[in-house]
Amino acid sequence: MDVSWTLWVLTILGLSALIAVDFFIGRKPHDVTTKEAGIWTIIWIALAALFGLGLLVFGESQASGEFFAGFITEKSLSVDNLFVFVLIMAKFSVPSHLQQRVLLVGVLIALVLRGIFIAAGAAVIANFSWVFYIFGAFLIYTAWKLIQEARADEEEEFEENRLLKTIERRFGVADRYHGTKLFIRNNGKRVLTPLMIVMLAIGTTDVLFALDSIPAIFGLTQDPYIVFTANAFALMGLRQLYFLIGGLLKKLVHLGYGLSAILGFIGVKLVLHALHESGVHVPEISIPVSLGVICGVLVITTITSLVANKKQERAEAVAEADKAADEGSSVDA
Repeated sequence: MDVSWTLWVLTILGLSALIAVDFFIGRKPHDVTTKEAGIWTIIWIALAALFGLGLLVFGESQASGEFFAGFITEKSLSVDNLFVFVLIMAKFSVPSHLQQRVLLVGVLIALVLRGIFIAAGAAVIANFSWVFYIFGAFLIYTAWKLIQEARADEEEEFEENRLLKTIERRFGVADRYHGTKLFIRNNGKRVLTPLMIVMLAIGTTDVLFALDSIPAIFGLTQDPYIVFTANAFALMGLRQLYFLIGGLLKKLVHLGYGLSAILGFIGVKLVLHALHESGVHVPEISIPVSLGVICGVLVITTITSLVANKKQERAEAVAEADKAADEGSSVDA
């Protein structure tokens, strides 16, 4: 898709305006209700759908298909981010009324860092087609790792990265939250508040997820414009999604398997594309097929997760009833 600099500028300005509106609405710290999160989640998804339809009407059907495939992939991978966001919020004991501010700024930091990653990835791909082999192998390896983690079923705990630890040592951190302030004066020295540290934790931790998601979306499209916009729309609705399904995350027990299947599939697609670019006659996987596989995997893993949870709840209810019956019979005796 041929994208002019004018369209790039207009797109960035439009996205910035949407972020500004989101920031203005959420500027006052408050506890986000499920209703509020649900409404805004629908709004962000609707905006992404309108953008994709706009590409279909004013651009190309190929570009529209690539955007929707990329958006759904990035959105599904971003749900995995939410698990870590929950751990970060718990680690730093973030007050509930400040969590929406943390996520808003943290996601903004993540979007800027991803923009840098996308620009670098596009430059590398434009000059070295063999990089698709590396991307494909990395995604297949990541898919295998996700399966191992899903089987382990261990409780995770967030650990601060080196950058955060360095910043904390360099500037110092206050011992408590001070509303929405990011810096305070402590004994004449300017120090960071825990709120600033949590925002940096959210933003920089997303870089680790970008190592998976950026190669994945480049496996669906090599158009930097579509890669960037799909990432932007997926990330911008992440804050509301956190409050909407935060309590349901633990019920998506098969999500890890689903994401590993998607990453493995895109990894194979990348390897086939690399072979094709090298002159080897191999079949390539089309965007409609990719979109169908991604949506199908997500639907199946969601259904199987809900079924598994129902079975688990029934088993726990039966065990609880048996325990109560045993205790009752012991008392009668």
